[in-house]
Amino acid sequence: MQEISATTTKKSRFPRSVPYIIGNEAAERFSFYGMRSILTLFLVKQFFNPTGSAALAQQADAHANKLNHLFVMVAYALPFVGGMVADWFTGKYKLILYISIVYCFGHLLLAMFDTSLNGFEIGMLVVAIGAGGIKSCVSANVGDQFDASNQDLLSKVYGWFYFSINAGSMLSTVAIPIVYKYFGPKWAFGIPGILMGLATVIFFMGRKKYVKVPPQGVNRNNLVFITWYALTHLSKKKPGQSLLDIAKESYDPERVEGVKAVYRVISVFFFALAFWAVWDQCLSEWTLYAAKMDRNINLGFTSFQIEPGSMSTFNTIFLLLFIPLFNYVIYPFFDKIGLKTTPLRRLGVGLILTALSFVVIGFTHVSIDHGGAPSMWWQVLAFLILSAAEVLVSITGLEYAYTHSPKSMKSTMSGIWFLVVSFGNLITALVNGLIEDGGWWAKNLKGANYEWFFVAFIAVFIIIFLIVSPRLKERNYITDPYVENEVIADTNNL
Repeated sequence: MQEISATTTKKSRFPRSVPYIIGNEAAERFSFYGMRSILTLFLVKQFFNPTGSAALAQQADAHANKLNHLFVMVAYALPFVGGMVADWFTGKYKLILYISIVYCFGHLLLAMFDTSLNGFEIGMLVVAIGAGGIKSCVSANVGDQFDASNQDLLSKVYGWFYFSINAGSMLSTVAIPIVYKYFGPKWAFGIPGILMGLATVIFFMGRKKYVKVPPQGVNRNNLVFITWYALTHLSKKKPGQSLLDIAKESYDPERVEGVKAVYRVISVFFFALAFWAVWDQCLSEWTLYAAKMDRNINLGFTSFQIEPGSMSTFNTIFLLLFIPLFNYVIYPFFDKIGLKTTPLRRLGVGLILTALSFVVIGFTHVSIDHGGAPSMWWQVLAFLILSAAEVLVSITGLEYAYTHSPKSMKSTMSGIWFLVVSFGNLITALVNGLIEDGGWWAKNLKGANYEWFFVAFIAVFIIIFLIVSPRLKERNYITDPYVENEVIADTNNL
């Protein structure tokens, strides 16, 4: 009887370091999304179309959108580099701490050069380096705090990690556009810098409580070297061999199998490219649309107008509601009735919802094109649908990056996930660059045609996903007891 009691009362506990990581992420995301909430509007108003000329509007908007998406592209390309540096040389803790200081300096430059485009662009680059340099390490650092005794809490902590991201985002997207309106760009870009300084302090305060995984060194048995060897020795490929099997003659065969697993994860990440090509538009293109919508709120006893940059607050509100709803209600419900909510199924439904959100925005844009001022609640509906898609795609991707990669490549795998975000923004930046240059793209993607283009873009990915997904396999390095020895068992996702 005593044995039964001891067994039933033993519960998994969150590591003591988690509050510091969550607090750091909330403050850092305040700084990042705070400056982004006004970035596109600021660029148009301050630099690209200060007179508000209708003749310059399309090119000015496209120029601002392009610069915004290039900024995000750099910010999400660098996690791959930061992940490798952390895994090989510095460890996650040192890299996060030192790059956070660089991050703070970037915010300072934004506040200083609000009237100089060249100086402001340098500030954007430094902020992108700071945000990107620590990004993969922060999310992978969450997983490092867990061991076999509390792995069952890993999914929940990633949910709370994402919750903190959106708590910081919600506060900043409400506050910073108002600060910008009444106090100007210096304070609007300066306050996010102060919050980034706070994030750095919070992270430093938890230094004695973190599980610090030491750097592995430049081990030749890693993703980069094994891939390079296979690509440069194609002549040695034997019939029936996979491309990476070529490397087994010079590298640890078990590590080669681990690299194969990483590429299987990348094949899943490919489909998330469609989501990330459009998601960041809610902080750029959608902000410009919001400026032309009816944003008046009348509560009877008072009325007010929501700032265009604050519309994305609805995204964070919905996410704060949806994260616990999906984790504790929707996923368990479908699992209970036998329809297991596997990562691939979540991803597929997320892509469909993403396309649907852009259909809503497309019809809203049609109304604007015809001189109307549609209600902001149509954009709120689009945010609701897109937020549900974000839970299904983005949180799943963060968890998948950690659980489906070998121990020695956790940060690198997270970096690859963020590289997908970067490529998605690169696609959108290129499209906006073509619109800015005029010609065929400017003529045919004018107005709501811009949205219909991206709806068709996502639809192509959905069709390919439906064809390919039944052939994709899941190989979990956390739950499979044989994975540590690189003996991997397949389980079907679908």
